[in-house]
Amino acid sequence: MRLILLFFLALMLSGAQLFAQSRITGKIFDSKTQEALIGATVVVKGSTVAASASLDGSFKITLPAPGSGVLVFSYIGYISKEIPVSESKNLGSVLLVANSSSLNEVVINAPAIDRKTPIAVSTVNAEFIEEKGSGVDFPQLLKETPGVMVTENGGGYGDSRISIRGFSANNVAVLINGIPVNDVENGRVYWSDWAGLTDITSSIQVQRGIGASKVAAPSLGGTIAITTRSLDAQPGGTLIGSAGSFNANKEGVSVSSGLSDKGWATSFLLSRTNGDGIAQGLYFNGYSYFANVSKLLTKSQTLSLNIMGAAQLHGQRYNKNLITTYKNATQGPQYNSDWGYYNGQVQSAEINYYNKPAIALNHIWTINSSSSLSTVAQASFGTGASRYVTNASASPYKTLLPNKSGEYPRTGDAYSPVDFDALVKNNMANGDGSSLNYFQNVANSHQQYNVLSTYKKNFSDNLDLMLGADLRYYEGQHYYQMQDLLGGQYVYDPRTTSNSSGVNAGSGDINNPYHKVVVGDRFNRNYQFDVGSIGLFSQVEYTKKALTVFASGAISNTGNKRIDYFNYLNADPNRESKYIYFLGLQAKGGANYNLDNNNNVFFNIGFLQRAPLVANVFVNNNNSINTDAVPEKLMSYELGYGFRSAELTGNVNLYRSTYHDKSVAPVTEVNTDGSVSSVNLSGLNELHQGVEFNLNYKPNRAISFRGMFSVGKWTYLSDTGPIQVISDNGFPNTLPSLHVKGLNVGDAAQTTGSFGADWYILPKVKINPVVNYYANYTANFYADNITGANYVPYKIPNYTLYDLNIVFRFKFAGLDASFIGNCRNLFNTAYISDALDSSGLNNTASTIGVYYGTGRTYTTTLRIKF
Repeated sequence: MRLILLFFLALMLSGAQLFAQSRITGKIFDSKTQEALIGATVVVKGSTVAASASLDGSFKITLPAPGSGVLVFSYIGYISKEIPVSESKNLGSVLLVANSSSLNEVVINAPAIDRKTPIAVSTVNAEFIEEKGSGVDFPQLLKETPGVMVTENGGGYGDSRISIRGFSANNVAVLINGIPVNDVENGRVYWSDWAGLTDITSSIQVQRGIGASKVAAPSLGGTIAITTRSLDAQPGGTLIGSAGSFNANKEGVSVSSGLSDKGWATSFLLSRTNGDGIAQGLYFNGYSYFANVSKLLTKSQTLSLNIMGAAQLHGQRYNKNLITTYKNATQGPQYNSDWGYYNGQVQSAEINYYNKPAIALNHIWTINSSSSLSTVAQASFGTGASRYVTNASASPYKTLLPNKSGEYPRTGDAYSPVDFDALVKNNMANGDGSSLNYFQNVANSHQQYNVLSTYKKNFSDNLDLMLGADLRYYEGQHYYQMQDLLGGQYVYDPRTTSNSSGVNAGSGDINNPYHKVVVGDRFNRNYQFDVGSIGLFSQVEYTKKALTVFASGAISNTGNKRIDYFNYLNADPNRESKYIYFLGLQAKGGANYNLDNNNNVFFNIGFLQRAPLVANVFVNNNNSINTDAVPEKLMSYELGYGFRSAELTGNVNLYRSTYHDKSVAPVTEVNTDGSVSSVNLSGLNELHQGVEFNLNYKPNRAISFRGMFSVGKWTYLSDTGPIQVISDNGFPNTLPSLHVKGLNVGDAAQTTGSFGADWYILPKVKINPVVNYYANYTANFYADNITGANYVPYKIPNYTLYDLNIVFRFKFAGLDASFIGNCRNLFNTAYISDALDSSGLNNTASTIGVYYGTGRTYTTTLRIKF
């Protein structure tokens, strides 16, 4: 009996102690985006009691003993926060501030907010970037995003391409801290120019469809909003070193001073990357740099100066080869026809080198409790070129493709390296001293200036107004320059006869015809594009309890001018065209309604009109104006549903976009006789529609699952034509209507899926397997070739890829450290990643040019934070 009484007494005392313990609950969010910080850690200071945030940011933790305590909230890339607690309570929303935005900055391009902004959006946080970013091009971080397609293209360093909802890269806006960085002339982003982004990015937000970007000239398919580190509130730094397949290496260091008592803060980063590349001849060497100096002028004003860029040189694989070629070559899927040996050294037939530093001055002014003004002025200066081997005469024309008539000499069989030394011997044996073959630079130098200013006014707790101005100016110079005569002494820069209008239709300098080109001379082409635009935009947002409604509009005017230094005499006033202007319009709106704490629905609608690409405004390789060039137009509708709970989150989005008067930059093709033809194409109409689904499930603290699935139907709505064809060695001619109606828009898989898991097999060891699936993938094709009926584009075979990521976090000499291992294409799957039909015929696997995707690769990374 006494034992029973003692037992019940112990239970009562234990229950009393448990009752006296304090249980604390709440939710952890990003202070700006209100996004749940999944996996954020909550620790009772001075103890081992810990908890982590669930999928909706919620947490529960119990103090280990009666009385008060301090909770420490932490997350990678965020400033830790301490909150004293003494009794059971709900803390509500605990907001963590990103370490790189500690001066209460007003973001120029405010990110979309979960369960409020009515758009389809996916966010990649600093932890994901740190764990997955080593050894890959920046776009590879987004391949688990619904509706997104990423390939490595030819496999060169920084040569990856990306599409969203079937819209190719020139219709996907990339914003770095709110400033557009797409190429002004063709709309693309050359990721090698921004190779250091993975080291300085704090978050990536992919806004599919009309997006929430506050710029006057938006994208059509989607927006990738990149937020970089501006300054770190806490002093310290990071050492990073990585090694991987194909002798890839990277070393880097970043250091931050933190915010001083006088309001100053500085940060800088420098890294070097080099390697042999995934195929022979794709060697690379790059330096990335970043620096920030910030000053807290007053409690309400901040001034910040950023400098960032990447100087790089890398070999490229320009030519797609036949599937049979890859099978016959000893290198298999990683075969490259575009490299060889020169003076005993590996030499790529195509090299890209570029440096594009960007300087941004950001001023943030919190005018009062209800209004603020954010202004950023940016300038970028790009210099570099694509250098490749070519031949002086059209007959016989030489090609780098194996087993072709006129193939460049090789060291062995048709699949062996190019023998550049043999070209030198041929040039030296040429009786008149001229070079038959040589290396030329296709140079591109530009300067670009942007000013983006946004004023925000809160009229009440429910009503916000945003007004802004978007100013841009671009000047791009393009010319051919002799780089290496390969043993010869010169090359003639010829001219052909003028056409009926008196304008020279050939190439070369009309002011210096048939001059002998030597190393360093400009030849063939020399022209400049000037593009300027001014835009105004506004947005009104109304919030009332569970409902958020927004409406926005913008107007812009874009002027395009071309200056030609070769095709017109110096005294000819026509060498400089007049400005050609196009009006851009934008109107979009939408609403989000939170049905309860877990469910929300949204819709949006938008109409966009933007100027055609500047390369489409002028034709005939001179200042002739394309009278058929018209603004591009997009009408978009979207409906979405979201669910949020502690264990499960998910989204479903339906979209439909009609794209009219698509502007395609002149497609340039090399003819069999060596001449170059350009096709000017406009008036294409497309339909992009589909459904996207993504899901996250976290049954317990140790494991979580994520998945996505998207199905699209992207087709041409109508036939088009006629079109103009311009040849270097001839005069314009016209092709009949193009028969593209009903054909799939190529260049991206219309069905994609992904499934991954984060599993803590030990408290400090996490593994992350990921599966990606691609199907219904139509090869890219030149629409200008589809002049006959019943054309059937080539379908790339479906494929599935498996990746594995391992993270081990530990202490090294008292410092936080992590070892990260990434294995991509774990099972070394052979798959076609890109295919192009340049003929317009019903090509098959035996006749179409392709790139195979990268085989199995690995990267190991060590990071030490001090």
